[in-house]
Amino acid sequence: MDQDLVIQTNRLLLYTVLPSEYEALAVNQADPKLWLDRGFSDPDKYFLNNPNPIKYRLPRIRQNPEYAKYLLRVAVLKDNPIIIASAGFHDAPDSDGMIEIGFGVDKKYQGRGFGQELLHGMWSWIVNDPQVKTLQYTVSPDNLISQHIIKKLGFKYNGQQIDEEDGPEDIYELSASDYKLKF
Repeated sequence: MDQDLVIQTNRLLLYTVLPSEYEALAVNQADPKLWLDRGFSDPDKYFLNNPNPIKYRLPRIRQNPEYAKYLLRVAVLKDNPIIIASAGFHDAPDSDGMIEIGFGVDKKYQGRGFGQELLHGMWSWIVNDPQVKTLQYTVSPDNLISQHIIKKLGFKYNGQQIDEEDGPEDIYELSASDYKLKF
């Protein structure tokens, strides 16, 4: 398996959404045939039924197809090859080496540790990129579950920002080197 295309965790395979798949998702987020040639399926119509970044990532992919490995991955169960979640970085690492992550887990699979496993899979992969110096995670002050997870992982509060769509977000960061030492 190409390490840039698939990241493995204990229970998940994190497949890069390829540029052609972005285009297909832009047309029909519930296309039952979309993932079949990759060996998994989407019976719960993950992208149709959950918030997702397709409309934000598609212009970046069209401009820089090589960013696909950063921008979005689908989380597929190893023991039942279906999509249950997604995660991705908002962009490639910036000039300071910062990279921000976003993720979502389908409601049917929440509360089982998949979110934390998904984050660790993505971060364990990205900290090996020599461009990456800082991992960033932004979260609503009202999202107590995500606040708990990120604090438990040792990320430090680094202020607040106002997102145009999501409103206030707390900013948490951890250096890539500290992540490697801890995990």
